[in-house]
Amino acid sequence: MSRYKDMYKTEIVDALTKKFGYKNVMEVPKLEKIVVNMAIGEAKENVKVLENAAGDLQIITGQKPVLTKAKKSIANFKIREGMPIGCKVTLRGDKMYDFLDRLVNLALPRVRDFRGVNPNAFDGRGNYALGIREQLIFPEIEYDKVDKTRGMDIVFTTTARTDEEARELLRLFNMPFAK
Repeated sequence: MSRYKDMYKTEIVDALTKKFGYKNVMEVPKLEKIVVNMAIGEAKENVKVLENAAGDLQIITGQKPVLTKAKKSIANFKIREGMPIGCKVTLRGDKMYDFLDRLVNLALPRVRDFRGVNPNAFDGRGNYALGIREQLIFPEIEYDKVDKTRGMDIVFTTTARTDEEARELLRLFNMPFAK
């Protein structure tokens, strides 16, 4: 069992139950999934860029990414409906907890001038979105083999009903929120 999954079952459930007064263990918020998304604007001219980004995402998450296609045609961006413009990975279970562990303890401290993540990026339903500017903060990525630095969006989906519950859940997972 992963370290964070074990920590959730032994420490976090008790702490959240004490703070919010849940009557049943099933009421306690938990992490449902983590979605890592990379949108690649240059993919419309060069498909190879999308393959490189998908390779980086696979190395970071340990799971094969799915290509995302444009839903609508947008003439100003020269995008037609159905064109591949990005890739994403949905992590659940042990891989999700392992990724969260690596993100919080290895990757985020490597960000330049890091003062913590935005504590207000919740959506009102207990989900948290985090943007990262470069994939080089992950130790799995070899600096010499990267053709271009790319950013990514990471969305944490929880079963929490309010942002306060979700913030406390992520704080107990050692998410470094800014003061």
